[in-house]
Amino acid sequence: MRRARDRLLGLPGRFAGLVLVVLCLSAAPAFALKLEVKVEGLEGVERENVLGLLAIYQERTDETLSEPRLRVLHRLAPEQIREALAPFGLYRVEVQDRLDAPADAKGTWVASYRVNPGPAVKIGSVDYEITGEGAENPAFPKEFPMKVGDVLLHAEYEKAKSDIRYAASANGYLDYELVRHEVLVDPVAYDALVDFQLDTGPRYYLGEVRFKQDLLDDELLQRYVGFKPGDVYDPDVLIALQSRLLGSEYYDDVEIIPLKDPDTANTTVPIEVVAHRNKANKYRFGVGYASDVGPRISVDWRRRYVNRWGHKFRTELSLSPALSFMSFDYRIPVGNPVQDYITIKPEVSVYDNATRKGSTATVQVAHSVITPGGWRRTAGIDYQFENYDINETGNQQVNELVPNISWSKTTSDDPIYTTNGYRLKYVLLGAVEGITSNATYLSGAIFAKYIRGFAEKYRFITRAEIGATMANSVEDLPASRRFYAGGDSSIRGWGFDTLGPNDALDQTVGGRYLAVGSLELEREITGPWSAAIFTDFGNAFDPDYEQQFEQSVGVGLRWRSPIGQVRLDVAFALTKGEGDGAYGLPPARLHLVIGPDL
Repeated sequence: MRRARDRLLGLPGRFAGLVLVVLCLSAAPAFALKLEVKVEGLEGVERENVLGLLAIYQERTDETLSEPRLRVLHRLAPEQIREALAPFGLYRVEVQDRLDAPADAKGTWVASYRVNPGPAVKIGSVDYEITGEGAENPAFPKEFPMKVGDVLLHAEYEKAKSDIRYAASANGYLDYELVRHEVLVDPVAYDALVDFQLDTGPRYYLGEVRFKQDLLDDELLQRYVGFKPGDVYDPDVLIALQSRLLGSEYYDDVEIIPLKDPDTANTTVPIEVVAHRNKANKYRFGVGYASDVGPRISVDWRRRYVNRWGHKFRTELSLSPALSFMSFDYRIPVGNPVQDYITIKPEVSVYDNATRKGSTATVQVAHSVITPGGWRRTAGIDYQFENYDINETGNQQVNELVPNISWSKTTSDDPIYTTNGYRLKYVLLGAVEGITSNATYLSGAIFAKYIRGFAEKYRFITRAEIGATMANSVEDLPASRRFYAGGDSSIRGWGFDTLGPNDALDQTVGGRYLAVGSLELEREITGPWSAAIFTDFGNAFDPDYEQQFEQSVGVGLRWRSPIGQVRLDVAFALTKGEGDGAYGLPPARLHLVIGPDL
């Protein structure tokens, strides 16, 4: 080696260094050190915490781990185990450690730690005190949440301390001070002393809100403020104000500035809101496919603000072989501008499917609000002109003025992939003959969907659609007011709106009644993939025609995408009267849907 080094001395410096590196690498061990770490005597969260803080366990698969490093980690392990168990009140921990070397270089090192956690220390005394102006405020607990005799759990202590501090902040005591906050463990008596004192200081109140922005009228912005001057200062209500303003999409940045003056004794805090306007326009282009309507192209333009009173609009164009439409939704904020509005919505749609074809032109004016119970109530009136042809019986035209009202509510733990949630919607509408309508009718419908997760990997999904129309005959109703069944979100196994009462030529004419249900069981397979089995049943009915109950069963594959589940289903139409399918199976139909669960 010395002669090799001497020969290298005559080479250029950079080249000699490269050769030395190559020689060193060639002299490195051919095999990475193998290590197995055993921890015995612990279970549950205590074991998890130890393994999370035990360096030798964390580095056991490190390819650069060397024997000297291994021995250092082994010496540190007992103290790391004791530190990891201290938050659980375990201060008399005994650790028996052992490190066994392998018989050869390719063997496995074994580091063993037998842990005796010993008894947990308990709280021997609690010294708890709230002083200052808010000492008698019921927001503060009369006693410290941890009692004498409780096991000293550091996480519980930190939670109790955090809750008391939050109570001070949420009740206007902005200058509160933790005078004492410590836990002392007596190793001889083996008990703990909790010492906690909070001085509230003076109580503060919210003042007037001033806005610094150049977009909306100040009167409109004041309706976003969810508190009145003189209310107790609560940081949460300020965060809520910021959230409401950002959620309106008028602004892309909102800063809430409390103007608290530390040099005076004034306890009223004015609030300044600095807001920067968002981009006015938002565009979206989409290409998709659904088995109900086929390939689809969509264009969406949203104008976030039109004028200083907060008006906004959205226009959408969607083109597909079975259903195309163009809509313009103009909204005017009223009442609580976060959730209440008046909408003016002209829409033109063209439909062409197996049972009917035609077009509708509608203008809707409606008032939409959130009720105290959390329901969205929308009441309005539609003017609709419809030109339709059902089963090639000839074009028919209808002009009608239709008052309508609906209630809807959606609750979910996750709007994209729901494990617990539901959606409900009630609709009531009608028309009167002679008042811009060809017939008198009153129609109501209920739409419901419920999702419940259980046993970690399973979801139960059920939905129902029930509708009824009071009319002299189904012939009095335009195509868009009749009930049909079948399709991706109705009874799978049939095409979109192909089910319903049939005439003498066995052609679907639609009905005055609807009753459709579905039951589905889904199980997670791996990662974002899951599988499902389902059955759909029901139909649209009419007393003037023969009643026909339909049912399908099927299997599906699901993939959770960022925009919602991709659902691929194969449904077998059990009651379809077209003969047996291949291999003795009923006729099958493929369904593809993309979107959120609710």
